[in-house]
Amino acid sequence: MQYPWLRQYPQGVPAEVPAHDYISLVDLLNRACKKYASRPVASSFGVELSFNELDRQAQAFAGWLHTLALPKGSRIALMMPNVLPYLVALVGILRAGHVIVNINPLCTPRELTVQLNDSGACTIVVLESVAGTLELVTDCPHLQHRVVVPPGEMLGPIKGTLINWGAKYLRKLGPQKPLPGACSWASVIKLGSQQHWVEPELDLDDLAVLQYTGGTTGQPKGAMLTHGNLVANVLQVEAVARPALHDLLAGSLTMLTALPLYHVFAMTVCGFYAMHAGMKSVLVINPRDRASLIQAWREDPPHVFPGINTLFNALAHDERFAKLDFSALRLAFGGGMAIQRAVAERWFKITGRPLIEGYGLSETSPVVAANPTNATKFSGSIGLPLPSTEVCILDEQGHRLAIGQEGEIAVRGPQVMRGYWQAPVETAMVMTDEGFLRTGDIGRMDEQGFVYIVDRKKDMILVSGFNVYPNEIESVVCELPGVLECAAVGVPDPQSGEVVKLFVVPRDPLLDEATIQAWCQQQLSRYKCPKNIEFRDELPKSTVGKILRRALRDAA
Repeated sequence: MQYPWLRQYPQGVPAEVPAHDYISLVDLLNRACKKYASRPVASSFGVELSFNELDRQAQAFAGWLHTLALPKGSRIALMMPNVLPYLVALVGILRAGHVIVNINPLCTPRELTVQLNDSGACTIVVLESVAGTLELVTDCPHLQHRVVVPPGEMLGPIKGTLINWGAKYLRKLGPQKPLPGACSWASVIKLGSQQHWVEPELDLDDLAVLQYTGGTTGQPKGAMLTHGNLVANVLQVEAVARPALHDLLAGSLTMLTALPLYHVFAMTVCGFYAMHAGMKSVLVINPRDRASLIQAWREDPPHVFPGINTLFNALAHDERFAKLDFSALRLAFGGGMAIQRAVAERWFKITGRPLIEGYGLSETSPVVAANPTNATKFSGSIGLPLPSTEVCILDEQGHRLAIGQEGEIAVRGPQVMRGYWQAPVETAMVMTDEGFLRTGDIGRMDEQGFVYIVDRKKDMILVSGFNVYPNEIESVVCELPGVLECAAVGVPDPQSGEVVKLFVVPRDPLLDEATIQAWCQQQLSRYKCPKNIEFRDELPKSTVGKILRRALRDAA
């Protein structure tokens, strides 16, 4: 079948990716470590880690896991922000034949307990600064081994010691005393480096990552991502990035990694893809600390910068960011949430580079679609399906809709998960008989194969029988001068079922409700206009930076 989007691919982007050229994700990463041994793979606080040193330390961590005599496929939890030991543990767990369970370092003891018990994780590697959360977890019978990583680990004796001291005594982070029975990162690496062991045999069907997600049905579940899923997505991202980076690929490129690596977008793009491409990832621990992010950019200007709309928006409104050097920047790649046109236009005006929007889910490793990376302007689309990927639009009954019609976006391809961990019913709810994943997002496809996302199915507002999509309202309101960011949600109404409530963070202190209402009435149909407007100093966000509409609905 000749898909329309294939004709829109830039020159050099293939219709299919050769995922079977690799035995496993470990094979892909091992080849990168060998090929780029002398290059830096990452830097943190100005301290660089080479591919060769990553290779050595990952082998040591895998050796330590070998001493535990765990069965192949055991789940190993990682609860760390963007620090160098995260990358070491990431590669080490895979080499040892085990499964990565990414955990948000800011989760509560209850959330941590649920995730550890559901995954059956037997081992956890946790940053010392957030180990106090683990200390409060008492009901995890599977969890037998704990490794604590000081925040200054792998940063050298002077810088590392200062960071550890500041975290413990100035910021008062972490438990007051060592966790009982926990191992230190240094002791684990030392013991593991003394082991002689043989890597287990792996193939593309083996499970590599349990990525927990709210999923398309609303309940947290572990998306089972195989070695084949992740190899395919790395090669797909590589293929679509090539038009933007083609003349630089022979040299060493830099990627600024501000998105948290425990999130699937960053893990795949800033972790696995960057390693495969021989790039250096400049790690930023906290993307909300714009001063640190801007300083990292100033010291090491990136060629590639993945982000999400709220991060791009915050930087574009920061005067310090506008003074940076953008001559090296080739690809600013956005995902995770819809990119708003007003943000894209402001970004282009400052940097001279367009925001290239993509789309994905935890269940798809994660990237599904992306705009051509050699584009010169923002399209408003989430782009074209990636190589080896099929996208269609379905109605409520699962029937395919015609070009231009709105329905649920469905995806089929080698990056689509095996299913949800120990949840066959939930898996069946999102997978069609033809093998398509129903994403829970409403969208349409044009005649060229470009996909346009309308909104999340669960976020849709129903006003007197009319579908109202928050993304449309938010995009319109953000074009109004004086608005920094906003979010629209539906709230109950006795006459119309629901009405639109708008939460606004103003940039101009003189901005008032009447101005916003007048603007909306000019741009939107009457039933789409907000009935209530609430001004706030900030909006609730996830650790990745997504605006949490659910929290706003609950508050309303």
